[in-house]
Amino acid sequence: MKALIAAAGLTCALVLATASPAQAAAKPLFDGKTFSGWEGDTAKTFRIVNGTIEAGSLTEKVPRNEFLATTARYTNFVLRLKVKLIGTEGFVNSGVQIRSERKPDHHEMIGYQADIGAGWWGAIYDETRRNTMLAKPDPAVIQKALKENDWNDYEIRAEGPRIVLKLNGVTTVDYTEKDASIPQHGLIAVQIHGDGKTVVSFKDITLEELP
Repeated sequence: MKALIAAAGLTCALVLATASPAQAAAKPLFDGKTFSGWEGDTAKTFRIVNGTIEAGSLTEKVPRNEFLATTARYTNFVLRLKVKLIGTEGFVNSGVQIRSERKPDHHEMIGYQADIGAGWWGAIYDETRRNTMLAKPDPAVIQKALKENDWNDYEIRAEGPRIVLKLNGVTTVDYTEKDASIPQHGLIAVQIHGDGKTVVSFKDITLEELP
């Protein structure tokens, strides 16, 4: 009996030792109850609903882009979250900023954006800085991976100059920054895009820091 217990203990130890580093190291960025660790327009734009961060309206157009950003900055990491986007009119779009900064005295942010929205899902856009699409997936890939008007798993891996996006486990873009002057650290933020009757929701936001 003692031998069986010892063997079972060894098996458990081996399982724990070989557990996924992502599962062991990932930490929540949003507690589901408060905006602790985040800053932005929490008076009018962003709200907490049933453990999710929500923004927008299906009856009134969002007047302008707004961002809810972390107060901490990050360099190399794997960011995972669930996102749902629904809309009825106008520009139905959102995004997740990484390695970004607030534009001084402005509501916009500057930096990489993992895009969200029809024709934009799974793409990397350079918000405000270069105002250009840096990498865009094949539409057939998105058609296969995307769950429209439902929760989607978004994974953003930023390591050195390389950024890889995954939508529901499917790699959409694998981008390597060639401009050495572009900062590879900064804030993380979630966006609601202006000029649309749309609601975006985010939940289960975790971050695994990489060396």
